[in-house]
Amino acid sequence: MKKIEAIIKPFKLDDVREALGEVGITGMTVCEVKGFGRQKGHTELYRGAEYMVDFLPKVKIELVVPNDLADRCVEVIQETARTGKIGDGKIFLYDVDKVIRIRTGEEDEAAL
Repeated sequence: MKKIEAIIKPFKLDDVREALGEVGITGMTVCEVKGFGRQKGHTELYRGAEYMVDFLPKVKIELVVPNDLADRCVEVIQETARTGKIGDGKIFLYDVDKVIRIRTGEEDEAAL
């Protein structure tokens, strides 16, 4: 199994969720996060004063999928979240050794 973490622009969340649903993803965890990479923030004007916003709002999506579905999920996220502009985000893949559903005790792919 693989864990996929994707950090994307917030306005792309609904599109990515719908696209993942179409390939069979039934659950995910979503967190609002802040961060920066090459984008390095931007300046804003507030009450006449200009200030630097270092950490930009992003959304982190986490999902665990069977190995055979991981590459397709990565492709879907990449295609759907891409705007072609700096700050589109990143995708991380991790190996998952074990998954346990707390309610039933099911393990691994049965617990997904």
